[in-house]
Amino acid sequence: MTKLYLVRHAHSVYTAEELTRPLSEKGRRDAVSVTERLKKEKIDVVCSSPYKRAVETVEGIARHINQEITLVEEMRERTLSSVPVGNFQEAISSVWAEPALSLEGGESNLIAQKRGVNGIFKILKEYNGKNVVIGTHGNIMVLVMNYFDETYGVEFWRELEMPDIYCLTFDDANLKSVSRI
Repeated sequence: MTKLYLVRHAHSVYTAEELTRPLSEKGRRDAVSVTERLKKEKIDVVCSSPYKRAVETVEGIARHINQEITLVEEMRERTLSSVPVGNFQEAISSVWAEPALSLEGGESNLIAQKRGVNGIFKILKEYNGKNVVIGTHGNIMVLVMNYFDETYGVEFWRELEMPDIYCLTFDDANLKSVSRI
């Protein structure tokens, strides 16, 4: 069995630049609690989206197990649009209602999901039988979970906390269970 611990990043300071957006003061405090929760899970490997807020959320567990963080480009957040959207909640609802829809310069759910799932399959292949933390983002995380179980949708995404941790247990590439940590 392989356990993937999908960690939605902690609260960040808003900037338009996705790649370098850091955690807020609250986010840094919450990242410490993420580390404490994951210390109980016998983690072998830590991967992350290349976005700073995701890396900062899981760097404590990486230090704890004395491992470097492996960046996985596929686990970055979905690009909703290349231009600011007027109503974020409405925009999210529309792309979830119509999975092939992409807003200007953005990724559709189908495209983002395919990217995220490809990243998950790469991780499953490389770290088969290990316990792997993956620092990621809410929308791509739920799109990945939705691929394996359609009950994970936009309403589930709306209920996620920041940070949040879900453990997906796989037998090879077959999802066996999901639990919140």
